[in-house]
Amino acid sequence: MNNIDAWVWWLVGAAGLGIPLVVTAMPEFGMFAVGAVAAAVVAGFGFGVVAQVLTFVVVSVALIAVVRPIAARHGKQRPELATGVDALKGKQAVVLERVDGSGGRIKLAGEIWSARALDTDRAYEVGEQVDVVDIEGATAVVM
Repeated sequence: MNNIDAWVWWLVGAAGLGIPLVVTAMPEFGMFAVGAVAAAVVAGFGFGVVAQVLTFVVVSVALIAVVRPIAARHGKQRPELATGVDALKGKQAVVLERVDGSGGRIKLAGEIWSARALDTDRAYEVGEQVDVVDIEGATAVVM
């Protein structure tokens, strides 16, 4: 084992840190693996053990300090593109059958939907434009 260069051990360590990265999906392991690769490069240039360990620690800590907050900030952002029923909220629709508090039909985004009025005392007649405020199951709530 003494015949194996230090840079090989650092690469083995990097590969070893890549396994829990894939299994647990914890990006910190990837940052440690990059630190191990940097230490392997330093070892390849012939620097001593102290420089190798220092490189590993500095690169790993720097990546965690810089990348982790950026990733956390991006993880909290909501997608700007609304999809599914969220994309239908706020759209206009045309009344096909009278819509009141108990039900009716509208044409929304080219499809026929069951609908009910948000205000149960209000009714919308055929041909009126209504705004979709919510989707509850397969029923659009309009006003």
